[in-house]
Amino acid sequence: MSNLYKSPFNLAVLAAGLGFFVDAFDLFLFNIYRIPSLKDLGLSGAELTHIGENLLAIQMLGMMVGGVLSGIIADYHGRVYVLFGSILLYSLANIANSFVTDVDTYAIIRFLAGVGLAGELGTGITLVSESMTKEKRGYGTILVATLGALGAVCAGLSGDFLPWRDAFLYAGIAGLVLVLFRFNTMEPSIFRNAKENNSKITVSFKLFFTNKKRFLTYLACILMGVPIWYSVGLLITFTPEIMQENGLTGTKLSLCFILFQCGVTIGDLSSGLLSQYFKSRKKILFAYMAFACLASLRHFILIYTGQSLNFSSFLIGLGCGYLSVFVTSTAEHFGTNLRATATSTVTNFMRGAITILIPMTLFFQSKFQITLTASLIPVGILVWLAALLAVYLLPETYGKELNYVEE
Repeated sequence: MSNLYKSPFNLAVLAAGLGFFVDAFDLFLFNIYRIPSLKDLGLSGAELTHIGENLLAIQMLGMMVGGVLSGIIADYHGRVYVLFGSILLYSLANIANSFVTDVDTYAIIRFLAGVGLAGELGTGITLVSESMTKEKRGYGTILVATLGALGAVCAGLSGDFLPWRDAFLYAGIAGLVLVLFRFNTMEPSIFRNAKENNSKITVSFKLFFTNKKRFLTYLACILMGVPIWYSVGLLITFTPEIMQENGLTGTKLSLCFILFQCGVTIGDLSSGLLSQYFKSRKKILFAYMAFACLASLRHFILIYTGQSLNFSSFLIGLGCGYLSVFVTSTAEHFGTNLRATATSTVTNFMRGAITILIPMTLFFQSKFQITLTASLIPVGILVWLAALLAVYLLPETYGKELNYVEE
């Protein structure tokens, strides 16, 4: 164990954390600049909403494709290789995004950006988990997740100060600067030992479906992360539409988003520390999910009583700040030959779930002739119940030894 880090302040954590900072900043730029950028391209009215939803779906499709590709490559060739390759791809895509003049080009670039964005978080968490001792790895993932949340906060702040083209350009440049540093991060010994001691090691996405227990574990990991994207991708992102159909004033999307991400930042830090203190992933996941459910209920009450959604957005973000524990737990559930694939695809499939959640809201709207706001309620109930059930069924992973491979 002497070759593993005990302190979270090491090069692996720094590389993964700064990478996730830029990743989250880039990822949420489209949420913030969805309306301004499409208006600048000449769209308006219902077309504005429809095209915006399509572009979001295309970006998420790219992330799901990228999650599979980056995970397999990371499990086969190495974590560091994919970490910086992902940063390079989404940085170049965002620079190109600053020059788009039509929707078709916009769509292609968002897909490529999604492919690049897919690899950073899962690969970074895997790198950190395998580089630190089993007792201390939670502290490393806390820092990675917290830096990512801060990147999202900065994306929200940029909405009030930067034109959308400048924001995408600066985001891309920041990623390229990070790639130039490259840190000298070494592959973790757990990965190198697995490759050296298992000449016929199997790396395949199919392995998740060849074993019932492994598949159910994989599915449960995805489900426990989906409510985070229900919250930010629907409740927060559709704040302008929710306000308009309920006659609300005094709340801005950028402010709600910033407050939500501030809550996530505090939540990531506190949930990770509490997980280490209580030596449990499950207890903390349950506690934060329960808090987020109550905060979401309060959010809807405020909508229907015509009150401000600002502080409510912060509380939902605080409850959704179980991301650091969620990604750590996911990495701990799988062997070395599947760990990066699992972590990359789980984090991106839970993000990509927005492509299913949006049609679900549309289904409830058309089926029962209800508003967007009302349709979000049954969707929220479904995703939160599924997430809580998933956590209940998953085993505790705190302190689990990671030096093994899946058969």
